[in-house]
Amino acid sequence: MLSFFRKNEIPNNNSYFPIEYDMHAHILPGLDDGSPDEQTSITLIKGLMALGLKGSIATPHIISDLYKNDANTIGKAFTTLQQALQVAQIDYHLRAAAEYMIDDAFMGQLQQKIPLLTVYENWVLTEFSYSEKPINIEHICFSMITEGYQPILAHPERYVYFHNDFKTYDHLHDMGFLLQVNLLSLTGYYGKNVAKAAMYIIKHQLHRLVGTDLHHNRHLEALSNADNKALFEKVFHRKLMNEVLQF
Repeated sequence: MLSFFRKNEIPNNNSYFPIEYDMHAHILPGLDDGSPDEQTSITLIKGLMALGLKGSIATPHIISDLYKNDANTIGKAFTTLQQALQVAQIDYHLRAAAEYMIDDAFMGQLQQKIPLLTVYENWVLTEFSYSEKPINIEHICFSMITEGYQPILAHPERYVYFHNDFKTYDHLHDMGFLLQVNLLSLTGYYGKNVAKAAMYIIKHQLHRLVGTDLHHNRHLEALSNADNKALFEKVFHRKLMNEVLQF
């Protein structure tokens, strides 16, 4: 498993934040629409540390027709960032996995039994298309479970085609997906309807994980906003499965 631990001198402001370990962040340099370079990655990590986070799992996109990442490209970017953190003497736990778009290439990889990058043990972070609802969700979930993986669905609240029937979230939960809510979804960052969907998922205790889905400094600024942190404190009263990610 990719991991990193070094000393640092970055202070913690001790303000409230609902997680110490993030399992969804685009902080590896130069792989997708997240951090473009090492210095940006370090800046983002310093910002997360200031919020009180102790570690992140970097999850660059793997999308067959856009971001053609694999274990090799992700491993190289991880090593580059690992070395940069060591030089900067930054003490931050870091792992690398991926956020897989559920597309034909992904299903082919699953069928061919090509090992998937996991965020924890057998957990695999997946996402759906924003524009079109998958027509075979049950088959997708069943196939992943059959191959020994625990599917996580990233930010289900952001798929607008679910907004007409929030009971779909109950169904996704029941069929076996771990639902991961983006923290910023609660704040209205992605729109009011997304916020309503996120609150439904949390109110009905369908979520098991939350993530920053950090891509850039604008996300970091919103996560650091005092009103947003007060909202997080008000909303999250139960332990999240993020706690098992301590590494």
